[in-house]
Amino acid sequence: MIEMLTDYTLRNVTLGATLLGAISGFLGCFAVLRRQALLGDAMSHAALPGIALAFLLTGQRDPFILLIGAAIAAAVAALWLLAIVRTTPIKDDAALAFVLAVFFGFGLVLLSYLQRQPTTAQAGLKSFLFGQAAALVERDLWAMLALGGPALAFVIIFWPHVKLISFDPDFARSLGLPVRRFEILLTIVMVAAIVIGLQTVGVVLMSAMLVAPAVAARQWTNRLEIMVVLAAGFGGLAAFVGTWLSGLGDGTATGPVIVLTMSVIAIGSLLVAPERGIVWRRWRMVQYRQSGSSAGE
Repeated sequence: MIEMLTDYTLRNVTLGATLLGAISGFLGCFAVLRRQALLGDAMSHAALPGIALAFLLTGQRDPFILLIGAAIAAAVAALWLLAIVRTTPIKDDAALAFVLAVFFGFGLVLLSYLQRQPTTAQAGLKSFLFGQAAALVERDLWAMLALGGPALAFVIIFWPHVKLISFDPDFARSLGLPVRRFEILLTIVMVAAIVIGLQTVGVVLMSAMLVAPAVAARQWTNRLEIMVVLAAGFGGLAAFVGTWLSGLGDGTATGPVIVLTMSVIAIGSLLVAPERGIVWRRWRMVQYRQSGSSAGE
């Protein structure tokens, strides 16, 4: 534990992963409440061709440049998805599957092409599939803040509007709010949350970091203000504990361990959370039946 705070590499990994968990947990609440959890999955996979194209155009493996490419590709995929749903009879699930398959397949083709090149500059790009938290440096932490900070600021500044649109977009539309614009901005906010986690957990596992903390937090409260705080806390805690656990093993990948830790928290919340938890509801049902039997006697 002391080494995680004093060693340069471990400190960057721990801070980066914890920052990712908190930001993605906070912003993921709005994806869950708007029933767009799978949109995060599609956008995270759609970021892969953006990473490859950014490298092809610049020839650099600068993480900030690659993340900008990922953000552009994910945003294009999200806007294309919204356009398909609004302008065609295709349903949301079919459109999500189509966009995910097209972008992810294109990304894998680009990665395969790059891996066959004679130079070694492209080495390591495949780490974005499952993440490589051990490669985080101080500059990556600043990049996370540069992308995640404005996204958090947008949500906080427009909190009443975001809250209303998340729960009742039809009522918000009747009040004259620009619901479509806010939906696009919230989608861009999700893109920011996804992009900052690509280097840590990768495109395959990033959607779990958006959805699992929000699902866990939702079991404990009915208030959005408390939910976003709990989700940020759960995400940060899972990232911190997952980083520590991966450090105990020899060569254990950090990203998957973080996701597994977050899954344990989510499953635990689904089981034992007051009022909503499965165990809690079973216990209340048993108590109700016993009280009914006593009254009958």
